[in-house]
Amino acid sequence: MAIKSMKVLNIMAFHQKELDLQFGDGINILIGENGMGKTTLLKMIYAALQYSIENQTSGKELIHFFSNNLRDFSQMKYPGKEKDTCYYEISDGQHFFKDYLTKENGIVSEGWKGLNIQSVFIPTTEMLSHSKGFLAMNQKYNMPFDETQIDIIVNASLPETRKVSQSCEIILKEISEVINGKVVQEDDTFYIVKNDGRKIDFSLEAEGMRKLGLLWKLIRNGLLEKDSVLLWDEPEANLNPELYPLVANILLALQKNGVQIFLATHSYNFAKYLEIRRTEREQVFIHNLYRNDSGKEIMSVSAYKMEDLEPNHIMMADNQLLDEVYNM
Repeated sequence: MAIKSMKVLNIMAFHQKELDLQFGDGINILIGENGMGKTTLLKMIYAALQYSIENQTSGKELIHFFSNNLRDFSQMKYPGKEKDTCYYEISDGQHFFKDYLTKENGIVSEGWKGLNIQSVFIPTTEMLSHSKGFLAMNQKYNMPFDETQIDIIVNASLPETRKVSQSCEIILKEISEVINGKVVQEDDTFYIVKNDGRKIDFSLEAEGMRKLGLLWKLIRNGLLEKDSVLLWDEPEANLNPELYPLVANILLALQKNGVQIFLATHSYNFAKYLEIRRTEREQVFIHNLYRNDSGKEIMSVSAYKMEDLEPNHIMMADNQLLDEVYNM
């Protein structure tokens, strides 16, 4: 099962015209300037996937996946629009989930509850170094974190599975070689146990290593197996560019294992690594978000090659840098 399509109208940055996205079964890369709603789209997909879980009596509302400053629905809905013209819809081609974001209309779905789609959202903010007592504090106090930041600690804190697939074993070994160890959790605190026996607190590691360590833990906990969905906001953030090829290879391997992946990135190089290292064109589908000539509407265009996307602002920025280098 894979997410096939998404529609959004009159929510936050998406107004005046319905945004209609068609997704690939493999890796979907969202690119575009700041403020184009890439993170918002990832959170909408994640919120919908949480509603697919059968044993959840009620899923978390979309507003819970944003900061506390956006708890009020009126700040998310585009002002002046009727309640039935504000919605987002996710579909796998056979079932759908539609949220109008109002108590009056609420959620409409067909066959969605019970699909039990396992999903993981990796936010831009690194959270595992703050895990000590975090979940207990969050239950007691109104913490300034959204649910994606809370959920990633919950997912990383789950027990390891007894066994992972052979393909995942290979990925774990590759990550372990880079971080020089493996990730463990003791008394709510995450550590990287180095190959020489040293136990390093997660907060003392370089953030790029923490990002890879988090990925190791999610895979070891069995959360990125066949038919699951990974949503990752800016995987390249705080990552040494030398590690882009490694992360690209890991994501392509997860996709081959049956994981559907959604990424939002500002890095032309990172996105290009995924494109050139794929073995089949359909493995990687790129979606470019941009404003129309009036600047009022967010549009989208999708392609299998970066060069086929216009206007492509991350590619334009890369070309501008090359022009300045050549003109030195």
